[in-house]
Amino acid sequence: MVTRVRLEPWSAGDFWLLERKNEPIMTQFLGGPEPAAKLVDRQRRYEAMSAREPAAGRMFRVVWTPAGQGPGDDGERGPGHGGGGGGGGGRAESVGSVGFWEREWRGEPVYEAGWGILPEFQGHGLAVAALTELLAYVRAHGSRDSVHAFPGTDHPASNAVCRRAGFEYLGDVDFEYPPGVPHPSCDWRYRVEPPRDGLTPSG
Repeated sequence: MVTRVRLEPWSAGDFWLLERKNEPIMTQFLGGPEPAAKLVDRQRRYEAMSAREPAAGRMFRVVWTPAGQGPGDDGERGPGHGGGGGGGGGRAESVGSVGFWEREWRGEPVYEAGWGILPEFQGHGLAVAALTELLAYVRAHGSRDSVHAFPGTDHPASNAVCRRAGFEYLGDVDFEYPPGVPHPSCDWRYRVEPPRDGLTPSG
């Protein structure tokens, strides 16, 4: 069965998700947790992205409805919920984030993508599903020819997500993250094609 998710534009009520994503287990490949002040600034930037034109980039909250969802049951769980891997509750779960933003890479205007799925929801194919939905959004609304992702060479799970989502591996690079700190990374590229048959993403 193909895993499906819904993407919701980042909002003022999603700060709890930033706090969850700032836990040590979620930031071990990203330079470690950020100070509280930086989280507040990140929340402000993510909300601002939701108000910009779609082609400029977006950050989304990833929502997953596990198998067994009943008709009309659209309740959603967020802060304080979501333990046990989301395997049988049947309610929509906020499971992580995915987004894209503008950047210059080797002299070309491109998009960069990033994502993070909370630990208790990993292992269900949700990162690939979220990235696939994001790429559909970029095809429908974006203005740049390619999307890049730069997971560390020491992060096999994220590199596998890129491969499964249809990205092309271009080679190893020294990518700065956090800014000013070079980290051996893999350069993955997804060539953007316009949507076919008038299809648009659900998120």
